[in-house]
Amino acid sequence: MNQKYEKIFQPYKFPSGVEVKNRIMMAPMTTYSSDDQGVVTDDELAYYAERSAGVGAVVTACAYVSAGGKGFPGQLSADDDSFIPSLRKLAETIQSNGSKAILQIYHGGRQSPPELLPDNQPVSASAIASNEEAPVPREMSEDEIQYVIKAFGEATRRAIEAGFDGVEIHGANTYLLQQFFSPHSNRRTDNWGGTLGQRLIFPLTIVNEVEKTVAEHAKKPFIIGYRLSPEEGSNPGITLDDTIQFVDRLANQNLDYLHISVGHFWNGSFRESDRTKSRIVKIYDKVGNRIPVVGVGSLHTPDEVAEAMETGVPFIALGRELLMEPHWIEKIRSGKEAEIRTTLSKKDQDELVIPDPLWEKLIGIKGWLPVAE
Repeated sequence: MNQKYEKIFQPYKFPSGVEVKNRIMMAPMTTYSSDDQGVVTDDELAYYAERSAGVGAVVTACAYVSAGGKGFPGQLSADDDSFIPSLRKLAETIQSNGSKAILQIYHGGRQSPPELLPDNQPVSASAIASNEEAPVPREMSEDEIQYVIKAFGEATRRAIEAGFDGVEIHGANTYLLQQFFSPHSNRRTDNWGGTLGQRLIFPLTIVNEVEKTVAEHAKKPFIIGYRLSPEEGSNPGITLDDTIQFVDRLANQNLDYLHISVGHFWNGSFRESDRTKSRIVKIYDKVGNRIPVVGVGSLHTPDEVAEAMETGVPFIALGRELLMEPHWIEKIRSGKEAEIRTTLSKKDQDELVIPDPLWEKLIGIKGWLPVAE
């Protein structure tokens, strides 16, 4: 192995006490490949098995915590105890290759397609559609808010009982937790909306519920991560300053990491006049050593990852790159980094062990991955 990549391979111990074998995490990516009931399939298990041997931890595709929050066809479910055997299969598959298994837990809110919901009615912080063509969600009642908070706790309990090493709370990508954080989607006038501090109450309450569940049910150290998007393009929308204040609050929780969801690690703010400094680095500078930061975004080669880690960010998540190169870590370790793929060929599906529903998305959505003919 080239010594300039040595830091990538350093073990890391999260605040909870869980130790991982290196600094690379598989980022959560929707697979569209569970069955219609939300049970993990054999194709999905094979996909994770192919990618979990090298990385320190795998964050799964998001699992919905309640039927009213399902966001994708073929989405994994964690909304009932009957899914614990399915979740256990997934955790064991990842762990059998030496990686830690982290279940991402999720509610789609207004982004949930009506046809996937029991009553065909998305819900959100307020009755504000995401765009002119989108359905108008129903504003959540107090009882519904409390139900969803408990649902995140119950999904965490199921993850513990299924043998996962942790959960990642999905507070990014415009889904329900972000909808409460955002002044675009949250126009409430009760305690759950209004000022920035009030808009943070819902996501912070969910963090507290997950922490309480872990304290009550986990018999060994258990990871709790939080994923967030630092800005929104809408006006009004989340600003980087809003997020800086939010992460300052999150850094005081009993979390193991903040996972910053951006398209490119080095991109600066698209809302502020000064766009020269990476948003991830700004967040890292704010929280310092109070909470680990996971960086992500268009990092493909080991040189790119090593450069990102020079900022001090201790952990890197790879998403699209692990779709194209499942053995990224192994190739670097064996000195074969020149053989790492950074493009996808239409002939690669079987070799890369990618389920049909996900493959159709990768090939069909222009610009998602660089596809060579």
